[in-house]
Amino acid sequence: MPNPDELLVSIAAMVESEPSNQMSLTVVAQGAVITGRLAPEATWRERVAEVLRASDRLSPFSDAFVRQREKERERPDGQAPTHLHFHLARILQGSLGIPETGGMYRVAIRDVSAWTVGDFSYSDR
Repeated sequence: MPNPDELLVSIAAMVESEPSNQMSLTVVAQGAVITGRLAPEATWRERVAEVLRASDRLSPFSDAFVRQREKERERPDGQAPTHLHFHLARILQGSLGIPETGGMYRVAIRDVSAWTVGDFSYSDR
């Protein structure tokens, strides 16, 4: 979206102001359908850093998420969020959710072309 949806930006701002990851959302971004729960950016970065730190091969990359989190604290208050941070999210393709266990996705709000509150479930039935 060249002009991000004000309601979606407001929802993202509310998630940023609350220490909760209970807001379920499904978005279409550049043709991909992503469904899951939103988390505040700082919480999302912390969780991604933890996952990377636990990996022998990827642990050096965890510092990038920690350093960026420090920069984030320097942002002026009231600055509108530019990204959605999904926790336990899946990219939906047909009847499959990738990954099955849920992943951590960051989506630019400007790239969202459609959205709905709630996450989609799917089954083989």
